[in-house]
Formats: sequence, C-alpha cells, structure tokens
Amino acid sequence: MPQATVKLYDSLTKTGTLLADDGQTEFAIDARSLEGGMFRFLRPGQRVTFDLDEVDGEKKPRRLRIGIS
Repeated sequence: MPQATVKLYDSLTKTGTLLADDGQTEFAIDARSLEGGMFRFLRPGQRVTFDLDEVDGEKKPRRLRIGIS
C-alpha cells in the first residue's frame, strides 16, 4: 500500500498533490481520491496511505486513508 505526504490541497476544488515517500514521485488527487474514506479534507504535511487504480492508462490515488499502516 503506497504511502505519501500531502504536498498541496485546495478544499474548495478538492484537488491537490501527494508526494510519495521516495521524495520524487507526485500523484495528483481529486475529489474521487477521497471517496470511500472517513474524511473530506486534507492538510499539507498530513501522512496518508492509498490505493493506486489504473484510470485512462494513468495510476491515480484512490481511497485515501489518514495515517500510515
């Protein structure tokens, strides 16, 4: 299960960026990334785990969870 830190998040558009633990890989998040989770907002610096789903040939973070497992 991938782990990352929230780099940027806009609560109005529900979009942002995750920075993976390798310090180089970034994942774009959108409102669908939060579906199925227990929360609706993120803050920069927050640690998350997530699933990666293939969407239109691109890996997208889905089902974000706060904290590290």
